[in-house]
Amino acid sequence: MIDLEPLEQWEPVIGLEVHVQLATRTKAFSPSAVRFGATPNSLTDPVVLGMPGTLPAFNRGALELALRLGIATGSKIRARARFARKHYFYPDQPKGYQISQYDEPLCEDGTLELIHAGAIRRVKLQRIHLEEDAGKNMHVGAFSHVDLNRAGVPLVEVVSAPEMHDAEEAAEFMRSLHRLVRWLEISEADMEKGQMRCDANVSVRRRGEDRLGTRTELKNINSFKFVQHAIEHEIARQIRQLERGERIVQETRLWDADAGTSQPMRSKETAEDYRYFPDPDLPPLVVDGPMMAGTLHAMPELPVVRFERYVRAHGLAPDDARTLVGERALAEYFDATVKAHPGEKSGRVIANWMLGELLGALKAAGLDIDASPMPPERLSALVELVEAGTISGKIGKEVFEESFRTGEAPAAIVERRGVQQISDEAVLWEVIERVVAANPHQVQGYQAGKDGLFGFFVGQIMKATGGRANPVITSDLLHKRLGR
Repeated sequence: MIDLEPLEQWEPVIGLEVHVQLATRTKAFSPSAVRFGATPNSLTDPVVLGMPGTLPAFNRGALELALRLGIATGSKIRARARFARKHYFYPDQPKGYQISQYDEPLCEDGTLELIHAGAIRRVKLQRIHLEEDAGKNMHVGAFSHVDLNRAGVPLVEVVSAPEMHDAEEAAEFMRSLHRLVRWLEISEADMEKGQMRCDANVSVRRRGEDRLGTRTELKNINSFKFVQHAIEHEIARQIRQLERGERIVQETRLWDADAGTSQPMRSKETAEDYRYFPDPDLPPLVVDGPMMAGTLHAMPELPVVRFERYVRAHGLAPDDARTLVGERALAEYFDATVKAHPGEKSGRVIANWMLGELLGALKAAGLDIDASPMPPERLSALVELVEAGTISGKIGKEVFEESFRTGEAPAAIVERRGVQQISDEAVLWEVIERVVAANPHQVQGYQAGKDGLFGFFVGQIMKATGGRANPVITSDLLHKRLGR
């Protein structure tokens, strides 16, 4: 964690560049398949390898996916975008350049909405552009190997404005983008597979200053936790150097998560170093009216919009609403359960059952919400039995467990087990009379002021009824019988 005292004088400034692999079956400019875990160098072709005489042909599916993200972030969509060649010489880039976008990106000036501290925070985006991925260098002892299976895989790079000021907010930016691209079915964004990677640009300046400090770039971070830890470490490192009167060097650094430190990788390149120029082999990307209309028509309700609706219309606590919109399938399950439920104001109750019983059971079974053996209609039916007083909440949890495990309808389980809640006042009064008559000393103690004995009587009544006594009616009748 960062020492908070120096932060009273220094202000961090953070911008993120996040690479997201698009969910296409083939690569950005060639027909080779995209598949994680294949034998190294088995998914290459002459275009990927940069063989003489080859020509790239752009994968239109990648444009359609990127367009969804641009619309979802309210970005300005360029009607004619252009690919450029970004030159650099690494073993994992056999052409000697990367096909990317430079001065004519697909999307500019959008915003990413974060659900942070129970409220909506909007972070400006400078751009979202399309590019191809590089391969992967692997180091084993004294030897280095190159796997080019990932080379040419289509990416979007999402570049934020430098306007975040703490590491926790930067990590939330990553979580929000991860949720959004999965929500829109743009990418699986599996960070362990390298399908979403972050470069963090960090600088610090004296509080009150407008001029940005010298920035460093933390490269290829693939975990929300590591993003936060790496940025915290870099902020502290820069503050220490500046307070010692040392100069910050503009450079790229690698984060070692195991050691909890970063190491210099190389001096930071500038755009001039990459010698960008328009790719002469690729025509401009054209986004026409029909493509925009089709994408707009297919857009789902976005996670932040749904979050606000859950808080406003259903009265959910912000943390609960945030959990429900964490995955689109979870949010759709909630909406389907609410739709199936006869009560108009049961959203909070349904959310409690989902976040408690359902998610707990799914986790124990190792299942995702899409594979839930408890469909929304059956959960609604169970909640209805509890709300109607047919069964108690305690019995409801037992019925849920059996219905989840066996697939049997809740009403059938209740009928078969005979666990309907007793709400008949005449029946409950008879039970109360027997319990009171059997415990005269406890009655005297309670009437003498020992309030804790009330729970004793409730327990005896529950024991006598097999836990089926309606607790609200029982409490009211017991108060009347005991005279207090």
